[in-house]
Amino acid sequence: MLQSRLVAALKSLSIGQGVCRISAQPLSTTAAKCRQVEDRREMLKSLPAIDEGTSGEKAVDIDSMIHHKDIFPNLDTPNMMFNGTPFKELPIFNIRVSSNNTVFSLTDYKGTPKIIRSCGIEGFKNARKGTNIAAQATAISVATRALEKGIKTIRVRVRGIGPGRMSAIKGLQMAGMDIVSITDSTPVAWDPPRPRKQRKL
Repeated sequence: MLQSRLVAALKSLSIGQGVCRISAQPLSTTAAKCRQVEDRREMLKSLPAIDEGTSGEKAVDIDSMIHHKDIFPNLDTPNMMFNGTPFKELPIFNIRVSSNNTVFSLTDYKGTPKIIRSCGIEGFKNARKGTNIAAQATAISVATRALEKGIKTIRVRVRGIGPGRMSAIKGLQMAGMDIVSITDSTPVAWDPPRPRKQRKL
């Protein structure tokens, strides 16, 4: 492209009677392409940093966050009052975490479901459903719906292993929920199935 423009410019250059005449033919520059490259650089600078949500959570030291000495349940725990409601009658937020999705369900103390949402329902598709950002965003939207129904003090039950475990609880706190207890009910097999044979490379 540049070579053809140069040839055209040299042809327009005519030498006659010892005088060099140049016809007034404008040469176009590649300023538009330079501008596109600069715009792309500015766009890349403005993008947020690469998130590690697909790989997992950052480690959080929970022991340093504990301020109370009576953190474990005892015989009086079911009858303890939280905002005028006994502990055994508080609604439960069940969080089902997997590597591919995070499902939230709000039930009353009997187990009747009130709200069920997941990252897929919230609008996250494919691999983004399993990220911690998706879990946190879904937790915030579910918690706002629960607050609209008048539910503020809750118990949380987490089940499963995945990148959205801590982010889901953090999202519930960010939305304004008062979390009384967190229970991990991940099933652990005492006699797990036989592992797959090693890959031959």
